[in-house]
Amino acid sequence: MQEYGREERVGAEIHRELALLLRDEARDPRLHQVTIQEVRVVRDLSHAKVYFTTLDSAQAKLTETALNKAAAFLRRRLAETMKNLRTVPRLAFVYDKSVETGMRLSSLIDAAVARDRGHDE
Repeated sequence: MQEYGREERVGAEIHRELALLLRDEARDPRLHQVTIQEVRVVRDLSHAKVYFTTLDSAQAKLTETALNKAAAFLRRRLAETMKNLRTVPRLAFVYDKSVETGMRLSSLIDAAVARDRGHDE
């Protein structure tokens, strides 16, 4: 059985809390369309990289900028809600392209399968 380290547990808790904060307290409307995919916390809990996706991938860079500007506010709110941590990690937001890449690969596979079916008939 895999035991989770402290950084995974802290990352999971930050993930839950950030999702709630963005849904309930974000003033910027772009931040309401954000989905937190993963939070990776370094071993000493000093930094956390937050991977996110957004409904409008064309606005990904602007959303990433807005999230990184809001990082200090979000960190402060996390400190208020996560009383079990002595310090809350610094947050760095990164757009997660894996969902887009997966959808693109899936469509390429579907097209190849359809092409093969056309050759078989």
